[in-house]
Amino acid sequence: MDSITFMAATGSTQANAALWLGALQAAMDRFQINTPPRRAAFLAQVAFESGRFPPPPVAENFNYSVEGLRATFRSLTAAQCASLGRQPGEARVPPQRQQQIANLVYGGRYGNGPAATGDGWKYRGSGLIQLTFKDNFARAGQAIGADLAGNPDLVRNDPATAALVSAWYWQSHGCNELADANKFTAITAQINPAHAGETGRLEAFQLANNALNVSPAAGAGGTAVA
Repeated sequence: MDSITFMAATGSTQANAALWLGALQAAMDRFQINTPPRRAAFLAQVAFESGRFPPPPVAENFNYSVEGLRATFRSLTAAQCASLGRQPGEARVPPQRQQQIANLVYGGRYGNGPAATGDGWKYRGSGLIQLTFKDNFARAGQAIGADLAGNPDLVRNDPATAALVSAWYWQSHGCNELADANKFTAITAQINPAHAGETGRLEAFQLANNALNVSPAAGAGGTAVA
C-alpha cells in the first residue's frame, strides 16, 4: 500500500501517513491482516479509534465537562464529577486533575493498583486501539516481545509499538475471522462493546472499502454488517 492509498483509505494527512504507514504495514503483515477485506476493516476501526493517526503521543483524553464525566464514568460520585470536571472559565481540565480522574476510574482493576498508586494514569487508554489496564499492557507486551507493563509510554509514543499492539489486539480478538465473514459491527463490539461512534465507524469502513477496491460482493470487506 502506498501513501496515497493509505490517505484515501483512512482520511489521514500526508504527514501522518509518513509517520504511521510503515509501522502499520509491518504490523499487519505480522498478524495476518493480509487481505483487502481484513485491511479495510482494520484501517477503518483503527483510524476511527485514533482520530486518523495523529502524531504521538496517542493517549486517552480526560478533558471532560462535569456532565461528560457523569455520563462516561458512572463509578464517580456527583461530588467527584463536580470537582474534577472542567470548571467555568477553563479551556481544558488541568493535567493534575486529568490524572486524578484516570486514577479514580481505572484504579484497582485488571492489575492496576488503587488510585493512590497512579496506575490508572500510567495504564490509561493508549495507542491506536486505546490499550488500557496493566494486565493488558503486560499481555500485549508478551505477545510482541516488549516490556510494556514496565514502559507503557512505548504504546503512546512509538508508532512501531502502537501499530503492533493494535494488530495483536485485532488478531487475538478474532477480528480477522470476523472481517472474513463481513461482520463489521461484530468487530466494533470487540473493540468498543458500547458501540460508541457506530455511524463514524461505518463511514470510515466505506472510505477504506472504496480506497482498497473492496465491494460487498467480495464478502468480508463489504458494507453489510452483522
